[in-house]
Amino acid sequence: MPVQGNYQGSSFFELLQVDHPQLAPDLSAWGESAAALRPESVPHGTTVLTMKFGDGVLVAGDRLATAGHSVASRDVVKVFETDPYSVMAISGAAGPCIEMARVLSVELEHYEKLEGAPLELEGKANKLSQMIRANLPAAMQGLAVVPLFAGFDTRRKTGRLWKFDITGGRYEEGEFDATGSGGLYARESLKHGWHADLSRDDAVKVAVQALTAAAEEDRATGGVDLQRGIFPIIKVCDQNGHSDASEEEIAAVYQSILDARAAGGNL
Repeated sequence: MPVQGNYQGSSFFELLQVDHPQLAPDLSAWGESAAALRPESVPHGTTVLTMKFGDGVLVAGDRLATAGHSVASRDVVKVFETDPYSVMAISGAAGPCIEMARVLSVELEHYEKLEGAPLELEGKANKLSQMIRANLPAAMQGLAVVPLFAGFDTRRKTGRLWKFDITGGRYEEGEFDATGSGGLYARESLKHGWHADLSRDDAVKVAVQALTAAAEEDRATGGVDLQRGIFPIIKVCDQNGHSDASEEEIAAVYQSILDARAAGGNL
């Protein structure tokens, strides 16, 4: 039989910290490395958004990452499925953001294997909050992680979503939210297009409209790039789990926006 360690709980993150500290991802170490870096030289993810719709929740993010005034990457992924019924979107310093998303995914899988049942959706948001709090030293030096988290609550049979601040504070939103450099413009667009009874297809359209609006007003937001074939990542969570909006679907929605504008519409 394997040797039992000192930790007896069901958190993979805490298990590593107690019994295998040499293997634990030290999120606070980003704060030490930040002292030797200029924050503007570090790739940052920009605009992400989430919203409820009739059957669940949608999470979307553009693909552009910037370092100061330069393009660091045109096709970075900012939206991650953390388990079959939850999704995390990242904005902020790309390195710690992506590491946090991966650690959360392993954490939730480990919990389910030990307990025989998945963690409640609100518990998943709590886990993410704890990780953000551990990143606070780095955030104070410019390497902030400001994610959005959403999923389908299988117990309540509804979609739910949360936003966070750099201290780990979490705040549940009842309708939609957006963050990142273009978050203000995305939220303004969502205010005009969102309503509680949106279908899945209409929610995708509203998300593309919001990211397009953000890209037009914020130079750090990528939007849809038809020339290079680069499209936002859009994931949906409902009672059947998570699924992706296809590039073809996103391209068709974006083309409809361009056609409406060419015809004198105000989309």
